[in-house]
Amino acid sequence: MGRKRRWLLWGSVGVVVLALLIIVGISVYVGWQLVHPEKKPLDEWPEDYGLTFEEFEVESLLDGIRLKGWIMETPGPAQGVLVFAHGYSGNRLEKPLPALALARDLVESGFHVVMFDFRNSGESEGNMTTVGLYEKDDLISVVQSMKVRYLDLPLGVIGFSMGAATALQAAAEEPLIEAVVADSPFRDLKAYLAENLSHWSGLPDFPFTPVILGILPRLIGIDPAEVSPLRAIEEIEVPVLLIHGTGDEAIPYSNSEAIYANGHPDDVQLWIAEGAGHVRTYNVYPEEYKTRVVHFFQEAFQNE
Repeated sequence: MGRKRRWLLWGSVGVVVLALLIIVGISVYVGWQLVHPEKKPLDEWPEDYGLTFEEFEVESLLDGIRLKGWIMETPGPAQGVLVFAHGYSGNRLEKPLPALALARDLVESGFHVVMFDFRNSGESEGNMTTVGLYEKDDLISVVQSMKVRYLDLPLGVIGFSMGAATALQAAAEEPLIEAVVADSPFRDLKAYLAENLSHWSGLPDFPFTPVILGILPRLIGIDPAEVSPLRAIEEIEVPVLLIHGTGDEAIPYSNSEAIYANGHPDDVQLWIAEGAGHVRTYNVYPEEYKTRVVHFFQEAFQNE
């Protein structure tokens, strides 16, 4: 009987160890996949929306990775330059909007529009997505390049999802950014992942979320705690318009509410769009979105 109990004990230990190894193995694989999403090729072009464009290339100031994009100029006198920043695992097209339709609206309203791919996206180089950390430097690199080209024009950024969070962080550091529209940002990457990682991983919260979050910093050398629009908004001294839909299941609109509450009251506006899903407010309310964004940038640039 004693020998049998020992075998049962060791068998139970073996099962537990095997289960732990499986959990860790799955977590490592999924964590790696989350920061190495497959690039999505471009399948639309500005001419599809009646826009003329120029291709450009900029090296990221962080590590020299080449970032590629389009410049679409308004035919008349320009009111300013607007740089788009796309979301996680997408590219400059930001299909949920779609971005080219919004670009057409803004070009027709008198703005030059710049669209580019973050690292590891679209036509840009790189093989890792850091959900706002290194992307912040990519965005600042494009902003600085565009400011050299359009020295006398004010410059703003429109970010979507990850790009919205990135835009807020960039604006806290880069004084060349004179206004920001942040559509559907998360408030803090570590807190957001702790609450919503299962949406992206497809795995149950327990036990995988805490294991993945524990592994990620060691796996890729990046701490999600470093990406926090909630902290960045405290440092931003230019106008910010936050946009978020009540139907957003990927990043709940409470994230924008928290950012709004943490910002300077005179500088930050918040539009909560009834029923709109993740980065779909323009899709649901195209005319109101266009009107609000155009008016926001006109007012922001006039006050500079």
